[in-house]
Amino acid sequence: MRTPVPGEPEGHDADDRALLAAHVAGDPDAFGVLFARHRDRLWAVALRTTGNPEDAADGLQDGMVAAYRRAGSFRGDSAVTTWLHRVVVNACLDRIRAAKVRAADPLPDDLDDPSRRGAVVRSDASPAVVPRPPDDPADLALAGDRRARVLSALGQLGAEQRAALVLVDMEGYAVAEAAAILDCAVGTVKSRCARGRARLAELLADLVATDEPPGLPAAGNRWASADVPSPGDPRGPPTAAP
Repeated sequence: MRTPVPGEPEGHDADDRALLAAHVAGDPDAFGVLFARHRDRLWAVALRTTGNPEDAADGLQDGMVAAYRRAGSFRGDSAVTTWLHRVVVNACLDRIRAAKVRAADPLPDDLDDPSRRGAVVRSDASPAVVPRPPDDPADLALAGDRRARVLSALGQLGAEQRAALVLVDMEGYAVAEAAAILDCAVGTVKSRCARGRARLAELLADLVATDEPPGLPAAGNRWASADVPSPGDPRGPPTAAP
């Protein structure tokens, strides 16, 4: 009998395919159980692909809504978890591409207004200024600085290279699994990983040259440190299915 994932409702020991089929057939609880099983890993992939909790939460939500609605299109030619990862990664990549398009838009006319710098504007309230975290020297440890450097460098890669590295080097997926998730050839994943690692080596050359490297991966291995720093109160993954 399958061992339930912590937090999964009791009495649901069907496998992923059976749960997805039950959802398509109208079971109101099946998709929630499926999501609970894979939420943590899907969240980790979304967080590392987007690089920040806000976009990760939105990307995960977009992906789960798409999976919920398109479950009937699942062809069964891959594992359900592979299909879920594909949908979430694609949703995150869409957000990354959309952000690049927005970044190319003209700057707002009120950019010089000091009261609006660092503000989050809500339609139902005045701008809420996001406070900067205190510059406490105790929080600026060397390991944290290096981790931030690695993640910053990762953010400079193209979206496709970043997604491949996240899946293979940070989440430990085999190249073939990553290719199935990204819906591309195995050789394409290998090429993206190779180019991505080469670019990271350039961006982090000063760190790689030190006695204690920042956790750059060997091919196919997990990263030594992959926590994503978050300013303020970080958003977590959604706690319930759509």
